[in-house]
Amino acid sequence: MISRDEYFMREALKEAQKAFEYGEVPIGAIIVANNKIISKAHNEVERLKDPTAHAEMIAIATALEFFNNKYLDHCTLYVTIEPCPMCAGALSLTRISKIIYAASDIKYGYTLFHPSILHKKTEVKNGILKDDAIKLMKSFFENKR
Repeated sequence: MISRDEYFMREALKEAQKAFEYGEVPIGAIIVANNKIISKAHNEVERLKDPTAHAEMIAIATALEFFNNKYLDHCTLYVTIEPCPMCAGALSLTRISKIIYAASDIKYGYTLFHPSILHKKTEVKNGILKDDAIKLMKSFFENKR
C-alpha cells in the first residue's frame, strides 16, 4: 500500500509529465487540503510566454481562488522539484502549512539562496519519488541537447 504522500506526489508527477509532453520543463505541482486535491498545475512558461508561470505559482493562484482567501495555512503543496526563490517567496506569503518536494534543484532551489524564506510554521519534507522526478528532468534536458 502506498503512503498518502506517495499518492499525491504521483499526481504531481502526472502534471510534470504533461509539461514534458508540451515541451515545458517537467515540473508538476498540486495543492491538497483535507486529503483532497484543490489545484493541479504544471509549468507553462513557454506556452504563456511568462517566466513566472511556474507550476507552483499556477497551483497557488488556483487554490487561493478556490478558497477565496490569501492564505493556504491548512494546505500541503506537492511539487516534483524544489521550489525556486520566487515560488518559495510566494508560498511564504500564503503561509502554506507544508511543502513536500521530490527532488532538490541543484541550480535554482530556494535552499541554495535563501533557505529561511519560507514562513516559520511551514513544514518541509523531500525525497518522495525523487528518482522518478530526476529521471523525467534528465530525459527532458537530454532531448533538448
